[in-house]
Formats: sequence, structure tokens, C-alpha cells
Amino acid sequence: MPNRDTQAAWHYHNGTKHPDGFLMDPWHSYDPMDNPLLFKIYSELDPIPLSPDSSPTGMPALEAISSSVEPSAKAQVPNFMTLSKILHYSAGVTKRIDYPWGEMAFRAAACTGALFHIELYLVCGELPGLKAGVYHFDAHYPALKQLRKGDYRGVLVKASGNHSAVAGADAVICYTDVFWRNACKYQAREYRHSYWDSGTILANTLAVSSANQISSQVVMGFVDSTVDNLLGLDVDKEVSLAMVPLGCGSELAAVPGPEIKPISLETLPISDHETDFPPVREMHEASSLSDGDEVTAWRNSAQTRETQIPSGRLIPLDPFPVDEMPQDGLETVISRRGSSRQFSHDSISFRQLSTVLQTSTEGIPADFLGSNGGTLNDVYIIANAVEGLASGTYVLSRESQALELLDEGDFRHEAGYLGLRQALPADASVNIYFMVELNRTLETLGNRGYRAAQMEASIMAGKIYLASYAQRLGATGLTFYEDSVTQFFSPHAKDKSVMFLMAVGKRARQ
Repeated sequence: MPNRDTQAAWHYHNGTKHPDGFLMDPWHSYDPMDNPLLFKIYSELDPIPLSPDSSPTGMPALEAISSSVEPSAKAQVPNFMTLSKILHYSAGVTKRIDYPWGEMAFRAAACTGALFHIELYLVCGELPGLKAGVYHFDAHYPALKQLRKGDYRGVLVKASGNHSAVAGADAVICYTDVFWRNACKYQAREYRHSYWDSGTILANTLAVSSANQISSQVVMGFVDSTVDNLLGLDVDKEVSLAMVPLGCGSELAAVPGPEIKPISLETLPISDHETDFPPVREMHEASSLSDGDEVTAWRNSAQTRETQIPSGRLIPLDPFPVDEMPQDGLETVISRRGSSRQFSHDSISFRQLSTVLQTSTEGIPADFLGSNGGTLNDVYIIANAVEGLASGTYVLSRESQALELLDEGDFRHEAGYLGLRQALPADASVNIYFMVELNRTLETLGNRGYRAAQMEASIMAGKIYLASYAQRLGATGLTFYEDSVTQFFSPHAKDKSVMFLMAVGKRARQ
């Protein structure tokens, strides 16, 4: 089983590190004027226009981020309007800005390099306002385009090893990665970004589903080839990453779907030329699952992380009380969100930081985290300017809902260096790192554990984006010098690998 040969994950991880990863070409050049087409467009299919601009749910963003809707006996059936909202506020175009070189369409969730390489597909049964079928979400229009007619949910049930949430779902969103759209800039490192950028989208999907009282869960255990074939993907260029089953009103159970016949539908070319980066495909293949039994075994291997016993001084988190929580609505916050390009040195409050941390780490409903709200990543912090918290380094103790002090001092310079010597992490009020004991994760979940660790970190990062903007703060995701981050937080972070970095602070006036 390729998934259990974890040398593949280590080879890819070490080979794509900054600086000088041996799978990276130092002579690679990137010209933003030659960006690929940032939308997948099926040119010969009729659009079914979406209607996302209906009345907002009214749920405050901070409540939606930290809550989830559990499947229940009461049917939760998403209708066409609800699906429109979920798709639009997950990955739709929220604003368009004209620049001297042309219009830029910004999406609901952050994406490395604004290259928007994640595509969304919908597989559903008969729903109010929508026929059963397999659809592609065309964010450019916005619309759904039907790729297959009929109810194919049973195909996903089988592919997921009869996962209960998939078996009971009225609809399933599938997330895919178009390699070249991101690799044109980031080369072989693109495969990390596929989970970074699908994770920030998933954070939105979970929040919008919750706000609309639709149950949802992240499913990463499935037979890759089956899902790819159902969606009609050219796997040399695009692959499936994750699924989110929506609702629980279905009585489908394990009913098999129709036969999956090959489909070949015309799409607009995204580029005049594409360069292949074999390490991306090789890492994906090495972390793929081949049949339902392997999927079930993989999911059953998910374990709750052992409780970490703090040894340093604890500073209890102090989030806003419920009656003082900022009330900006979820849809408003998603539409307002962006990636901050400049921070001031002004302090944020400890209450604001506490609210960000609490709402973003409440727990993710995901098959790779087990049934007890487990986690793969630990949360490390450099506090540069937080009123009510001494500058220094910390680790979040989730069990105690407190920050454990590691080292007190001014580490702005170090924060800038660790974030590829950029001004943003040095200027930010706080830098939040997600770090995983990668060896243990790979031993438990195989190479696919590398996917899961990146995904969990990026979903929490997506929640940090929303929690920050809900409080009128700024936030941005950044890359980093991996080994230097581990060394900086050691000995506490010894043997841990950094998966994601978020910088949070007050945006500078421009």
C-alpha cells in the first residue's frame, strides 16, 4: 500500500522546504502577466444561475465560526437557495477591483498568490429547486453546470467506505486542485498550497452551513480514483482533495449509484503552456487510497492526541462574553475579508486575541480527527503587541484554555526572519503557527496524514481570517523557514513541523 510508505511524505516535505528545498528550481521564473485563467469554464454547458444575494442568515460571524450543526432525526435538506449561499460564500467572487492591467476578481476565501486553483463540484439527489446530478460550480458566472444527470451519491458513499455522514447527505461538495494554476508560481510546493487553499475555503463552507442550520463534516478518507472519475477529472492536471456532505435528511444509505461512464466535456484552456512538476503528482499518488477497505482502515486509525500537560506559567484566555461579542454578520465579514498587506505596530487587546484563538480552535468535524474532537496541530504564538499580554512566545493549552508562556521578550525581528524576512510578520501584533508532530501523524495515518495535517491547520487559519475580520482586525497567511521555526520554538517544539502561519494585527492606514 503506497500510503504506508511514509518516506514519500518526508521526501516531499523536506524537498519543498524554504530555503533551498531540493525539489525546487532556484531558476524558476514567474510573470504575473502570464497567469493562467483563474476559472474552470465548461464552454458548451448551459449555466444554471445561482442566487447567493438573498437575505443574510443574521448569525454573527464569530458564532458561526465556532459552532456546528449535528446530524439529527429532524431532516435538514438544503434547497437551491441555501446551496447558492454555501457555494458563493465558500469560493465565489465577492468583489472585483480594476487595476491598470485589468480587473481582479477576489474570492470569498484566501488563496496563495490569488491564483484560485481550487474548484468545487456538487453531487446531489433531488432537491427543492435542483435536479439530481453532478455539477460544477462556475464561480465566474456564478452558476452550476451539470456534468451528469441522475443521483450519483451512492458512488461517493462507496468511495468513502460507507461513511455515515456521506450516506445520509442530501448533497456533497467535492473540492479539487488544478495543479498548474498554482504551480506556475510556486512549483512543487504547490501540493502544500492545495490543502492550504482548500482549507480556508472549507472554513467558510463549515461556517456558512452552520449559519444556515445545515450539518456538515470534512471527509478526507475516500477512494481517490472513484471520485476523480465521477467528476470527469484529467488526473494529470486536476485531482480531488476532500468532500463535505451537507444535510442529513436522505434515506440513501449504501444504495449504489449509476455506472460511471467516462465523460469528456470541453473547457476553456487555462494557459498557452503548462509545466509539469512530477513531485506534486507523485506525492498525491503516494497518499491515495485504493479501495473501500483501505479507506475504512484509514479512518479507524484516527486517534485523539494525548493531553499535553503544561509546565510553564499559564495565562487563561479571556474572550469576549456572549453579550459583548462583536455582532457583524457572517456574510458581511466574508465579503469584507481580504489578506492584509501592511500592519501598524499598534496593539490588539488580549480579549481580541483570546476570541480569535477560542473561536478558531473549537474543533473541526472531520473524519481524520476521530470522534472526540481531537487535533493534529499544536498552536504556537509570537506576541509582538498584545495589550494585557507580555511580549514573548507561547503555546496554546487547549485543555486549559490558556496560553503557556515559553519565553518572555521582544521577538519582532525573529518573527520577521521566520516569515521569509518579510515586514508583515514583524509588524503584526501576533504570529500564530500551527505545528504537528509529523512522524507520529504519518505513522498513524500514512502519507495521507500529511494531507490531513495541512488541512486541519488551514481550516483553523481560515477561521482566524474570519474571526479577525469580525473584530475589524487584519490578518494574512504567510510562508516560512520551516526548520528555523522548529528551532526557534524548541525545545518545546522539538520534532514538530510547521504547517501554516497566520499574522494578525491592526491594518495600517494607506
